Amino acid sequence: MAEPRQVGPSNYFNLKDIGALEPEHADLVRRRVDVLGPAYRLFYDEPIEFVRGNGVHLYDVKGQEYLDVYNNVPCVGHAHPRVAAAIAAQAAQLSTHTRYLHRGIVEYSEQILATMPAEIGHIMYTCTGSESVDLALRIAKYHTGGRGVVVTRNAYHGVTTEAAAISPSLGGLSSLPEWVRVVDVPDARRVQQAGHDDVGQWFATQVRSAIGDLATHGITFAALIVDSIFASDGVLSDPMGFLKPAVDVTHEAGGLYIADEVQPGFGRTGSQMWGFERHSVRDGRVIPDLVCVGKPMGNGYPVAATMMRPEVMEKFGRDLRYFNTFGGNATAIAAAQAVMDVIRDEGIQANAAHVGEYLRAGLRQISAAYPQIAQVRGDGLFIGVELVVPETGEPNETLMLQLVNGLRRRHILIGTAGLYNNNLKIRPPLVFSQADADRFLTELDATLAECVASR
Repeated sequence: MAEPRQVGPSNYFNLKDIGALEPEHADLVRRRVDVLGPAYRLFYDEPIEFVRGNGVHLYDVKGQEYLDVYNNVPCVGHAHPRVAAAIAAQAAQLSTHTRYLHRGIVEYSEQILATMPAEIGHIMYTCTGSESVDLALRIAKYHTGGRGVVVTRNAYHGVTTEAAAISPSLGGLSSLPEWVRVVDVPDARRVQQAGHDDVGQWFATQVRSAIGDLATHGITFAALIVDSIFASDGVLSDPMGFLKPAVDVTHEAGGLYIADEVQPGFGRTGSQMWGFERHSVRDGRVIPDLVCVGKPMGNGYPVAATMMRPEVMEKFGRDLRYFNTFGGNATAIAAAQAVMDVIRDEGIQANAAHVGEYLRAGLRQISAAYPQIAQVRGDGLFIGVELVVPETGEPNETLMLQLVNGLRRRHILIGTAGLYNNNLKIRPPLVFSQADADRFLTELDATLAECVASR
């Protein structure tokens, strides 16, 4: 297997190519680097300056329209009028923190908790998914008395110090502290190729080994945290229920299972409201101890939360103090409530299921003509397409980058995922239509043909 060439997505703009840009954009990029520094990145070999959005469309400074097949944050569509109106109305009336009584936060909390298993009974608000993960780790460590955390090999869980420490996709394995262990991802195709029939048991064995290694080094296990669609690992979804054995191992070892639902939550997988629900099986349900949500929760307005079992929260709430000035403020809750209302009233989850199934069928039809496509994975409107070198089966990052930038030139926005940067990451706003899917499939087929012919 090839070694990963760089940490994180490689479809970033290279500053060495700044001379190839139009003068006004080259100047803007230089000014951006001067004030924001080198850590910020731009997508594509030709960065785009967007000025507005509507539904699944973004428009650049020249008025050119692009089909957004990538951005999951505006889950109910860019600039959704109901969300925008709710934010404006609340901001014009009152926006205070959670130390005053406010009906909105109570009513919204009741509604979102009602979408969870009955065992999840409390919610705490933050501003970002990173903060929610940070808070979940803090609670888990205090509840268990441990500090060891198990994550997947290319996981991304956030940018706070604690969340970044469990995110190998940010800095590679060498960036991880001594209390973190990584496990290989349950890629069904590769696991079965290696002679293992049960993906779930294979993954559980990896988790058990990681917990044992922590113990060998005198580190008490606290938590297993996974994004239930394994987004940064390449979007893994099959078979249904493969996460349950690892959750069972976690609980047997005295640890907590943290479900990172920042990306797969809020109906994105179509079949379920929350990604972890897909892993419940006939002989048992998967119920997290803590659930982290963010990004789509406010359709672009910064609001996020951590939900948990009351018994997990009891000791933390009794002994320690938590407050977040902006977490759960009235305007943030108005945005979140509007998103929840749209999901309920406009059939967003059903649309994700229907269009997602249609899109995956179209992708598999295209894959029949291209041996470079090894697999199409996903559920709802969260899909991964793995590209390989046909002769060897090795990850094909080169073709992936050609494809991403070729689609950009055809006004289609897409991203990459996976340890080897060789998976298309497809996660458009949930109002993506069958006509949008047809447009994407047509352009993808044409771009693939160009890329393959040029090699």
